[in-house]
Amino acid sequence: MTAGSTPEGVPSDGDFDPDGARSVRESLDMYGRLRAECPVAYSGRYGGFWALTRHADVAAAAGDPATFISSVRAVVPSDPRGLRRPPLNYDAPAHTPYRRALDRTLQRARVARLEPRLREHAARELTPLVERGGGDVAQEFGARFPAWVTTEWLNLDPSLAPELAVTAARWVRAWRELDRDVVNAMSERMYGIARDLVRRRRADPRPVEEDPASSLLAERPDGEPLEEEHIVGALRQCLVVGMVAPPILLGSICVHLSRDQALQSALRENPALMSAALEEFLRLHTPYRGFARTVSREIELHGRRIRPEEPVTLVYASANRDETVFPDPEEFVLDRPNITAHLAFGRGRHACAGMPLARLSMRIAVQELLRRTSRIEVCGPVESARMPEIGAVSVPVRLEPAR
Repeated sequence: MTAGSTPEGVPSDGDFDPDGARSVRESLDMYGRLRAECPVAYSGRYGGFWALTRHADVAAAAGDPATFISSVRAVVPSDPRGLRRPPLNYDAPAHTPYRRALDRTLQRARVARLEPRLREHAARELTPLVERGGGDVAQEFGARFPAWVTTEWLNLDPSLAPELAVTAARWVRAWRELDRDVVNAMSERMYGIARDLVRRRRADPRPVEEDPASSLLAERPDGEPLEEEHIVGALRQCLVVGMVAPPILLGSICVHLSRDQALQSALRENPALMSAALEEFLRLHTPYRGFARTVSREIELHGRRIRPEEPVTLVYASANRDETVFPDPEEFVLDRPNITAHLAFGRGRHACAGMPLARLSMRIAVQELLRRTSRIEVCGPVESARMPEIGAVSVPVRLEPAR
């Protein structure tokens, strides 16, 4: 298959334009039509790729890493420089030591110990927005607080958090716009942080359960340490993965709460509801359309023939609104009986390693936002994300301080 061409056997109604939908609603409606009429769809954009849109197909592909591999292509659109970093772009067994090292630092007890400091950071970063009576909740609070989450998890120098917030935001926007020069410049800044972190931990290692860099340095697959350039690459990936989704998810949640003031009041009055509410927010407002795989062998699915080297996106955002799995999928249902079936964090070997920290940090962010206010209301145009994300990337809000 040549770049942008349609594979043999794909009818014209199976070709879709993921960027033709300019709003979140338009994108979700498009995925709904594909689920019903063309569950394995093809797009000629970004060099050409397939999209799996039904929950059963997405879950099955995510749970079959032998067929749906990550080492060829993990995201559509891809890094404009074609770089691959562990663990996201690796298959087992090469993937395993990196994932094991990071998982070690995200156990429940360690994540719980971070909560008090994260609440302090959230309260501090939220204060200017509340005192001004509002602002862009996604681009301000939604970008700055996650930088502190990453800083605490990686044990970075606190002075790096503001720099990381700005650098990651510029990198993400350049990635979406496929601006190679800015992507390179911002990426190199983050590589510099990662290299310095590895140098520091070699000289002064920390307990492996408390520090990702030390944990990676301690890995000995086949009795040999991991290569330093790959450790640096894994840490460079860690610096950005926790910075992309939170602003979008927080922005989307604020849009939702602005439209549903009764839910906003209920969550404000009873903070204990937040954990259950967060899972339904994750289902409804999954910030990634989905990650990509390629197949290791030719397969046929719903009458479509997919060949090796052809990218396949697992569209989590569509799967999470599959009406055959989630009744009334457009509705917010607190304590939805099968909520654990949502795929906001993926599934299988490449499920999001940071999901415990992501859940904690988003719960803190929304709880603190509700605690400090009596009303949250969108007060201007909302900017929607483009591939590979989906959701609200810019959300101007009016905040009424808590009485």
